[in-house]
Amino acid sequence: MSFLKQNKAALLLLLVGAACVAIGVWRGEAETVFRKAVNICMECIGLG
Repeated sequence: MSFLKQNKAALLLLLVGAACVAIGVWRGEAETVFRKAVNICMECIGLG
């Protein structure tokens, strides 16, 4: 329990980050980000 007492800020940031990721997945933004990442990779290696 002392670990949580010492790292309250880190735990809060972890929870906020997880909530933001969950909201993004719920809104369907993960697919958009993945599509953009694939396009950038294809352009970098010259296949697109």
